[in-house]
Amino acid sequence: MTGRRPSFLVYGILGAFVLGSAFPFYWSYLVASRDNSVLTGDFTLIPGGNFFSNAARVIDTIPFWKALGNSFIVSGTVTLSVVLLSTLAGFAFAKLRFRGRGVLFLFVVATLAVPTQLGIIPLYMAMAEFGWAGELEAVIVPNLVTAFGVFWMRQYLVDAIPDELVEAARMDGCSLWRTFWHVALPAARPAAAMLGVFTFMQSWNDFLWPLVVLNADNPTMQVALEKLQSGYYVDYSLVLAGTTLATVPVLIVFLVLGRQIVAGVMQGAVKG
Repeated sequence: MTGRRPSFLVYGILGAFVLGSAFPFYWSYLVASRDNSVLTGDFTLIPGGNFFSNAARVIDTIPFWKALGNSFIVSGTVTLSVVLLSTLAGFAFAKLRFRGRGVLFLFVVATLAVPTQLGIIPLYMAMAEFGWAGELEAVIVPNLVTAFGVFWMRQYLVDAIPDELVEAARMDGCSLWRTFWHVALPAARPAAAMLGVFTFMQSWNDFLWPLVVLNADNPTMQVALEKLQSGYYVDYSLVLAGTTLATVPVLIVFLVLGRQIVAGVMQGAVKG
């Protein structure tokens, strides 16, 4: 049974899901490669030859490079911080014994039920008080760690690291930090890679909070793209050209971290 190959039906279903998932991106590129008449003219799945000219118009219309750099700074910093701090907190909740651990973890999970919109006004007031309104710090600092990240890593590390392994590391003279670095962190690599993908995508695509706290001269990519569709007339080829350009970095990050996920899962399977 273990050597049985999947049937053509399985490959067909998987292929249909892949095509369905990739089609929205292809449609965006299709519209971006033509002029705005593509939506009112004859339907075709063949790309046009206007993508680079539309991309040049996007760069000339909005502060594209400024927004791209800001998005990379914000998303990269937030992703690294969330992965590291969530893994630290998850390891502590999963393997350390301290007073109030259950209550504190319950409080962390309970914050997931609070809508983000409820905290926008007090959070903006706090950022203005710190002098960060309009600056990237206002987007980065409130997102340095997330409750979902802590919950995700805690649930993974509970079963990924045997208690006996932690005790053996302590008996060998490892400090708590060395135990985390040499025992917990390698074991957490698959979950950390997945959390990194989710965090980068969420931070890259975040629109509401950057729109509120940043100004027009210092936008992130999503805020800058919003300027392409202001007014009574919307040039969809221009808008989707900008959307396509903004999607490419997310795809690259997904491909890079996706390999880490597969490598970590396969490594765990071989060890098991």
